[in-house]
Amino acid sequence: MDKLLKNVIHSFNEACKKAQLSKRIQTILEQPKNELIVNFPVKMDNGEMKLFKGYRIQHNNILGPYKGGFRFHHQVNLDEVKGLAMLMTLKCSLVGLPFGGAKGGVKFTPNDFSNDELERITRRFIHALGNNIGPNFDIPAPDMGTNAQTMNWMMDTFINTSGSIDRQCLKGVVTGKSVTVGGTKGRAQATGFGVVMCIEEWMKQNNIDISTQTFAIQGFGNVGSWAAKRLDSLGAKIVAVNDCAGTLHMKDGIPVTQLTEYIKEHGTIEGFMNQTLLSRDDFFSIEADVMIPAALENQICEVEANELKVKLVAEGANGPVNNAADLILKERGIDVIPDVLANSGGVIVSYFEWLQNHSNDYWHEQHVLEKLHDKITHAYHEVYDLSISMDISKREAAFIKALKNIEDVYIERGIFP
Repeated sequence: MDKLLKNVIHSFNEACKKAQLSKRIQTILEQPKNELIVNFPVKMDNGEMKLFKGYRIQHNNILGPYKGGFRFHHQVNLDEVKGLAMLMTLKCSLVGLPFGGAKGGVKFTPNDFSNDELERITRRFIHALGNNIGPNFDIPAPDMGTNAQTMNWMMDTFINTSGSIDRQCLKGVVTGKSVTVGGTKGRAQATGFGVVMCIEEWMKQNNIDISTQTFAIQGFGNVGSWAAKRLDSLGAKIVAVNDCAGTLHMKDGIPVTQLTEYIKEHGTIEGFMNQTLLSRDDFFSIEADVMIPAALENQICEVEANELKVKLVAEGANGPVNNAADLILKERGIDVIPDVLANSGGVIVSYFEWLQNHSNDYWHEQHVLEKLHDKITHAYHEVYDLSISMDISKREAAFIKALKNIEDVYIERGIFP
């Protein structure tokens, strides 16, 4: 079993016990409703034909249409997307969205292919999925290795193969699109900003001025870079950044704008301001007030958890802390804002995009970000209050709150037949 799926199931089972969740509901949620695997051929630029494997896991839709990202990565596998789909179900429930949970992807390395090849892979994948997605059934979004352009291709392919007369009503088949083709302002920064909004609430509760704090960020893609920009605007100091090239450590603070531009041009932090990079392992022992893991899952295991010199971990990635590390952090008094809460900004603003598509409306960026702040901070305080009243961790509280919300709907609706 994939490590991520194992961690998610463990947290799920523990939360079910503490929530005293109905055994019937637990049984339903233990497995996804649908597991789709498609193998599809794509012609390469040199005329060669390659076969690709794609996945779509539709975990649960009692709250509304399935919702979750598509990732393009060489490590994509069935167990991984099953775990991520379950997290999406809980995430949507926790923040009060009328969506269920899903996840999917294609197993390959995007950087190994030309832009034209990426477009053909994307379009062929959507064609292979056919009616298994749709604006009122299953709504994909960007994830690792995908972006707004990927979503644009997906939407265009779905619309042009749907056979529907009302094609303009199908824009909401995916979210995370470019603003010019029906996306929403504020979507690009939503996940990173949402992480920081949760950190701001934590700081207020602990009477800490965020402008005096130092941060270490693992991963400087969409989530990490936007989190860094918001922190920089608040006067906080980014002292360490880790990516696939190594660890950049600057005690006096990393110039965020310059680093963002440098990575756009060079792809990694290597060579930035002629700084000597440290190793990945060194990153976890750097002193900072807060760490934001915003890369892959299972990055903080037992070794890393014992090395950390921070007081808060805010999970920008999905499943970055494994179960054993979670216990170590708790024993060491290091607080954790869990992924189902901290990185929910992306799906919250995806919901706003979906609403705009359905009503043919366009919202101002400030309006989007204000509504994001309202939703994510409300969820944060619900999780915090439950964690205090039950004397449990925020992760346990987040899972329990999400599960009880789902259970309430099943009780009201009943289970067919």
